[in-house]
Amino acid sequence: MGFLSAIFGATDNTKLIEAIQQGAFLVDVRSAGEFASGSVKGAVNIPLDRIGSQLSKFKGKKNIVVFCRSGNRSGQAKSILEQNGFENVINGGTYQKVNQCIK
Repeated sequence: MGFLSAIFGATDNTKLIEAIQQGAFLVDVRSAGEFASGSVKGAVNIPLDRIGSQLSKFKGKKNIVVFCRSGNRSGQAKSILEQNGFENVINGGTYQKVNQCIK
């Protein structure tokens, strides 16, 4: 695992692909404007600064994949979710990477 992967919690593509194939809840944590310019099919937009107030949207999800532009904000979102008791969170990194994992 690389240095940045260790910091931001990025996972190998196999785990990410499996989660997506199992119907993971895909969450783009970029701003609404960034989301509007393009994202991943089926993803919802919950900007990083709203994650804490939107926790109810994550309840009952088998797998959660968070992603953004660079992997930084999604790493922060993963931490916030884990601090609130969610154990099934994957930092997908960039929206381009998540998009490539969708078949």
